[in-house]
Amino acid sequence: MTPVVPAETIRIPGSRTLRYEGRDHGSGVSFFLVTNDPGQGPGLHRHPYTETWSVLEGEATITIGDQTVVARAGDTAVVQPDVWHGFTNTGPGTLRMMCIHASATMIQENR
Repeated sequence: MTPVVPAETIRIPGSRTLRYEGRDHGSGVSFFLVTNDPGQGPGLHRHPYTETWSVLEGEATITIGDQTVVARAGDTAVVQPDVWHGFTNTGPGTLRMMCIHASATMIQENR
């Protein structure tokens, strides 16, 4: 396996977001490197493992179970397994966020 994964090989078609599945690259973690415009974000979903978010740029309003929180550049949030969650870019500019999945394979159930 090559030690570098070129961004274009994991870019979601028609999107600026990258989707890295660890199992394809000999890693025990997976991630999305999200790049969203204002108003964009995934609907409620859950995973059977923890997900950790690190906001790199912008602002995200995050729903975690029955809580709603706002995270900004430099903030980190953690979602426990099997908890419904989602986020929306509620800032005026681009949201860049690393969404780290504690699994070599992404498993997601959408609500």
